[in-house]
Amino acid sequence: MKLKNYYKKLFYFIFCVGLLGGLVSCSDNAEDKQAEKSQAVIFNPFDHSHDEVVTDVVKHKFEHVFASDCVAREVKLATDKEDARTRFEQPCMCIAQFLMKDLTAQEAERFLNEHKNAQSLRIKYDNAAYHCLQQKELPKGPKLFGKP
Repeated sequence: MKLKNYYKKLFYFIFCVGLLGGLVSCSDNAEDKQAEKSQAVIFNPFDHSHDEVVTDVVKHKFEHVFASDCVAREVKLATDKEDARTRFEQPCMCIAQFLMKDLTAQEAERFLNEHKNAQSLRIKYDNAAYHCLQQKELPKGPKLFGKP
């Protein structure tokens, strides 16, 4: 009997604390909400509006230097150098143009002057490579036993 009363009182206590907590947390004060909205600063890591403007000359230089580096990197790994050079010129130029659309002044300066790739440029490169290589038509597979 004592145990039943104990659990009954414990249940009521927990219920009352939960109810009190719910009532306190559900208060609707318009002034508090407005103050929270004015204090909240929305952070967007891809917003480059505060950065320096990249000129068209720098973008054009970046495009050609990046494309030539890309081709050189792919040719170095290939066995047939001339075939690889002609095969990779168009995709590398597409990747460079795609990167150029969202290029920041800091990334361009670091790539052109210091010859280093920023981490954000590497992430954008993966996205650009996926975008540009999806446009390329894949070779058809073999037709075995007369099946299409």
